[in-house]
Amino acid sequence: METALLGSFISAMATVLGAVPLLFIKKLSEKWKDVLIAFTAGIMVSASTFGLMPQSIKEGGIIGLTVGFLIGIITLDIIERNIPHIDVENDSGLSSFDSKSLLVIIALFIHNIPEGLSTGFSYASNNAGLGPMVAISIGAQNMPEGLVLAVFLLNSGQRKLKSLLIVALTGLMEMLSAFVGYFTASYIQWVIGFGLSFAAGAMMFIVYKELIPESHGHGYERVSTYSFIVGLLAMVYISFVFG
Repeated sequence: METALLGSFISAMATVLGAVPLLFIKKLSEKWKDVLIAFTAGIMVSASTFGLMPQSIKEGGIIGLTVGFLIGIITLDIIERNIPHIDVENDSGLSSFDSKSLLVIIALFIHNIPEGLSTGFSYASNNAGLGPMVAISIGAQNMPEGLVLAVFLLNSGQRKLKSLLIVALTGLMEMLSAFVGYFTASYIQWVIGFGLSFAAGAMMFIVYKELIPESHGHGYERVSTYSFIVGLLAMVYISFVFG
């Protein structure tokens, strides 16, 4: 229980950690942004392929894996289609905290719910090492997400500390949904296998729909590819350590 709470907290607060550099630097280069995003993509693919999916088969069988995986993909697809995408480079230069900013913040709250559920389901599984592994992968994905949200808010005219507070609140939503996932799976055992495959599908959708295209759009495809591979191998080693 305590381990699950700590893991979900660290994973959620990684969103804030990603935004912290903006307190000291004005802009992160496109090259480093692409490298970090590709590294995150590698971590998430590795966690899904070598952690979530095999454990899902053990918990709920191949049919459970297939159903949960597809529902995870469809859920994220629906979310992505119906909430605004943060585009920092083409920001409209908002000068106040208007409806568009609120809509983006609400979108991040919604987006973080399935990620939090993924962490909670993983800690509730019979594989003790799966929870930390997924928490690390989700946390790694949260760091560039927090950075992008903070940049958007700063471009919208918000102060640095206020932007950091808003980023922290989106992370807390992820932590809350992790609690829901953990307690639900703890009392309803069949949910675990479905939840793990749901998490794998959601993570794969994020990787192939958002992270990889984003890391290959600014002329740094080769270095981003190597960063992806390093991230994938890093998570393999992490999974080996956690057993």
